[in-house]
Amino acid sequence: MTSSQTRRFALTTPLYYVNDLPHIGSAYTTMAADAIARFHRLQGHEVLLITGTDEHGQKIQRTAEQRGKAPQDHCDEIVAGYKDLWQRLNIQYDRFSRTTSPRHGQIVAEFFQRVWDKGDICQGHQQGWYCVGCEEFKEERDLLEDNHCPIHKRPVEWRDEQNYFFRLSKYQDDLLQLFADQPDFIQPTSRRNEVLSFVERGLQDFSISRVNLDWGFPVPADDQHTLYVWFDALLGYVTALLDEDTEPTLDQALSQWWPINLHLIGKDILRFHAVYWPAMLMSADLPLPDRVFGHGFLTKDGQKMGKSLGNTLDPVELVDRYGTDAVRYYFLKALEFGRDGDFSETRFIDVVNADLANSLGNLLNRTLKMAVKYCNGQVPDIDIQSIPEDHPLAQLGRKAGDQVAKAYQNLNFSQACNISLGLVKAGNQFIDEQAPWSLYKKGEQGLVNEILYTVLESVRLSAYLLTPVIPNLSTQIYQQLGFKLDLNVNHDGDETTLHSIHSNWGGLPANQILGTPQPVFQKLEPLQAAAP
Repeated sequence: MTSSQTRRFALTTPLYYVNDLPHIGSAYTTMAADAIARFHRLQGHEVLLITGTDEHGQKIQRTAEQRGKAPQDHCDEIVAGYKDLWQRLNIQYDRFSRTTSPRHGQIVAEFFQRVWDKGDICQGHQQGWYCVGCEEFKEERDLLEDNHCPIHKRPVEWRDEQNYFFRLSKYQDDLLQLFADQPDFIQPTSRRNEVLSFVERGLQDFSISRVNLDWGFPVPADDQHTLYVWFDALLGYVTALLDEDTEPTLDQALSQWWPINLHLIGKDILRFHAVYWPAMLMSADLPLPDRVFGHGFLTKDGQKMGKSLGNTLDPVELVDRYGTDAVRYYFLKALEFGRDGDFSETRFIDVVNADLANSLGNLLNRTLKMAVKYCNGQVPDIDIQSIPEDHPLAQLGRKAGDQVAKAYQNLNFSQACNISLGLVKAGNQFIDEQAPWSLYKKGEQGLVNEILYTVLESVRLSAYLLTPVIPNLSTQIYQQLGFKLDLNVNHDGDETTLHSIHSNWGGLPANQILGTPQPVFQKLEPLQAAAP
């Protein structure tokens, strides 16, 4: 992964469309992005996590009209909803990009001029079926019966208008060359294959303007036209790179953090990010991002979610009911990132309770209580170097840090969680087999110390490795182990030192005063059972 060799890592969520309040799909992408950002911060990398909103276009204008609001007021209200949810989900973003920002308008105009000067923008006639929801023209073969959009299940509209076009067809060979030279540019492989097949079928120039639309930036060369959302929205990633007090020019925006290391998106917007975007950047003679990763869709109880079906999943309600770390843990551990995933309340409660309450929380609690009883409430006094090489917990622990780092780099959150939890499961089994309570009665204090130390160290290492996923819970565990450390905050450049100590086996200092044992995670109850 490019960033492993560098000290900087920039990544983006999509710029979410503000036609409505955030849904669970937007939350899913953003939780994943936050976990990757936290992983890189723990490694001592400088990180820039960009999220934000795409606020122009006909769909927004119509939605605002239906609500009796000015488009900007509508956007401001929805943006507040996103920021509120990100706070509830403990998302530590660095920049929130809004495409209605005047600074963004200046970046768009300058980029347009570059592409115009290259001869890659031309006027043309566009005729066809247009989906306002997708903000794109649809090929007839892709429509459902009665000319309905396959995504929004709503009728498409017939359009016949003069537009400005970007010469996408000119970049077909360059794109195919890019995909051949950089097989990891699009991930996972299933998405790469989709894009490859789409490009190989032949690319058509795409419209970058609309007429009879007020809500958006005017085309710099012709103010009778408004820039089409995708040409405007994708550049929001560039605008986000500007520091607040710098002049909004392309050179300034690209000077520090470009190119982006990772664009994280849902598979429904893959084509725009993996085909349109690199072609636009090639036209402007700009370096390309390292990776575009398209994850799958979410279903609920095996069914597609939708307002019409009455089975939507409100992320705010979910967090308020079950807590931030439980929600983050389920979506990143129980669903394989990159494939479609399903939410079922029963499975959610079972997975979270089994892993966080019964395994992790329970092992910490019972071992701490023994340390209070047998070791005066301190980390057992042992020489860490004297733990045998073939000690089962030490063997697992010495490999875990590198294995988990690799899993996070590959965006394999399930694997990162499973390896971390493996330390806990092994600790539970080890303490049952060794029965330190019996050894204590026999006066075998040295053995008791070694058993309790290795188990507490397994819990500590597991908590540290799970920090990107469950930062609050990991911090609570650390504090019960006697550390004065908040894993939820940045540590001003000393992460490299912290990481080298905490990501390796043996990071728990002997004789450290332990905190008071108390359950760190309360078991979740199903909603029905919790009701009065």
